[in-house]
Amino acid sequence: MNLPDLTPYLGQITFGGLAGYAVGYALKKIGRLLAIGLGLLFITLQLLAQAGYIQVDWTRIQKDVEPLLDQPGLKSLWEGLLSTLTYNLPFGASFVGGLLLGLRAG
Repeated sequence: MNLPDLTPYLGQITFGGLAGYAVGYALKKIGRLLAIGLGLLFITLQLLAQAGYIQVDWTRIQKDVEPLLDQPGLKSLWEGLLSTLTYNLPFGASFVGGLLLGLRAG
């Protein structure tokens, strides 16, 4: 059984894995910061509403936000992102592996 020679692609595979790891790690950190920011915004809105300074129409907010969070929309966005990032196969394959490791480590 002859295995293919990966020597010409070694640089792409190494860089793809490292780049994927860095992007995954950064995405997880940015996601945490975004979650903290949204949580603090929610708490601030609730405190202002409770104090009588503002009135929040949560039903309207839910109606406006729900279409953005539907599963097919997020799935197609993720698939488009992966398609773009894995355009060059040796680089892309190692990038996805590194991305998953980075998301797990972050």
